[in-house]
Amino acid sequence: MKIGILGTGNIGKTLVQKLSAAGHDVKVANSRGPETIDADILSSGAKAVTAADAIVDIDALILSIPLDRIPGLAPLIADVSPDTVIIDTSNYYPGRDGEIAPIVEGQPESEWVSAQLGRKVVKAWNAISAGSLATKGKPAGEPGRIAIPVAADSDSDRAVAMALVGDTGLDAVDAGSLAESWRQQGGSPSYCTDLTRDELPAALAAADASRSGARRDLAIAVVMEKLIGDQSTTVDSEHFVRVARAIFM
Repeated sequence: MKIGILGTGNIGKTLVQKLSAAGHDVKVANSRGPETIDADILSSGAKAVTAADAIVDIDALILSIPLDRIPGLAPLIADVSPDTVIIDTSNYYPGRDGEIAPIVEGQPESEWVSAQLGRKVVKAWNAISAGSLATKGKPAGEPGRIAIPVAADSDSDRAVAMALVGDTGLDAVDAGSLAESWRQQGGSPSYCTDLTRDELPAALAAADASRSGARRDLAIAVVMEKLIGDQSTTVDSEHFVRVARAIFM
């Protein structure tokens, strides 16, 4: 499959590496230009290009950029083929520098993304930490393989994203429409808790929209307190999974 990826943060760069290693034809761009993309990101065969080149002649486009930068992508996305599946990996975090106030209370993040871009999108890879995505992938069928939710309004688009999730070493669970994608956002039991395919549906069903925002903020506070208050301890992905399980589930 021909894939464009916008963003080389912790999630974006891992998707570049894993999807190119799986045999996909991957092009990647960031906001600073192709010459700034590290060689290790390209080690499995991906190509560093401009953003304008990343969206041309592709089957899927993965957006892995901060949520507050999504509106600025609208002119670029207008040139993306209507046949291209657009996948959004973003999450809302309160207090980010420059954060606009994009999310209407109770509106799922990716519904807002879709409205900003004027295109239907799929929500995937948002509910796993960068560390778990990078290190915990397993072959299909292996016990303990982590599963993540995939939400979309188009069944065919969702199917494409779910297949790509499988190529990154994870099981994909159909999480329904974008209107239901709040169930996989920060603070919900499915968010960064590294559950299996058998465990994830119950976690999605147990999500409580009235409590997830406060739980998300509490988890952020716990992690930040650890970072600031205990310099002798590394706050790695395992620590965040433990915090997420303790607070969200």
